[in-house]
Amino acid sequence: MTRRTRERQFAATTVIVLLTTPVVAGQFAAENAAMRVLDTYMTALNDGDPKSVCRSFHYPYVQFAAGMVRTYETLASCQTARETARDGRSDPHRSGWDRRTVVQAYPETVHVTVISSRFNEADQRVAQLDALFIITRVNGRWGIRGYSQLDH
Repeated sequence: MTRRTRERQFAATTVIVLLTTPVVAGQFAAENAAMRVLDTYMTALNDGDPKSVCRSFHYPYVQFAAGMVRTYETLASCQTARETARDGRSDPHRSGWDRRTVVQAYPETVHVTVISSRFNEADQRVAQLDALFIITRVNGRWGIRGYSQLDH
């Protein structure tokens, strides 16, 4: 193969990559948006900010955890419930993602399985949670619509 032939093949390959790159980036737009929502949620959780946690949800929001089903119909009902739940309870020092895996993705809905850990002030793991987040786009805004935690 001559140098000129290699250069033409390289140029053709470069054109193909450049033409398909926007399609690939668009293909993962929903997944990327879902990960940003989860990052915002975790930051609010670690900041101990129930209002910001609730702002990361869409309503009605449904949560399956600890053998219970909770439904928050509005932002206000979520904030009241989360602030009340904090009274007299010792929360972990911080939480973090161990793994996040998109298991289904469509332009308006993404399902993400996660494993997250909670740590005490000595940075020792005190809990590890296995869960599924349902993240949806409503009126152009991405938010968490539902959460299901596996009880161990």
